[in-house]
Amino acid sequence: MSSDSRFSFAPRDDRKAVESGLHFAPKFDADGLIPAIAQDAETGEILMVAYMNEESLRMTLECGEGVYYSRSRQELWHKGKTSGHVQTVKEVLVDCDQDALILKVIQHGGGACHTGYKSCFFRKVAGEGHPTPLDQVYTDKGFDPDKVYG
Repeated sequence: MSSDSRFSFAPRDDRKAVESGLHFAPKFDADGLIPAIAQDAETGEILMVAYMNEESLRMTLECGEGVYYSRSRQELWHKGKTSGHVQTVKEVLVDCDQDALILKVIQHGGGACHTGYKSCFFRKVAGEGHPTPLDQVYTDKGFDPDKVYG
């Protein structure tokens, strides 16, 4: 990340300052990642859970759109650059020990999930069994992933 970034992170050497102070000191895990929950800014609905590294977090803060780190592809992932389903970030919340984030976003396009649904959480646990069954929460897709992603 370039040194001319408008955003810098505070040190994490004082637990009290991290937990109750007013300086952003995100705690990245051993892999350099922090979980980020994307939440619809208007409805409060959880859209997806992803991870950010230091570079993607800075990029998100700088450009105002969701930029994540893809663990499976091992690369930065600017949400919506391929599909057009960009997330405009309205607010970033950090938890008490600064090891998890909530991004309140405006989700553009047909949905947040690469499968075509509004939310990645389109199923719920339906009851007991082996294997435990799931029910659909959403039945209508907002877009056809085969047409969007090929």
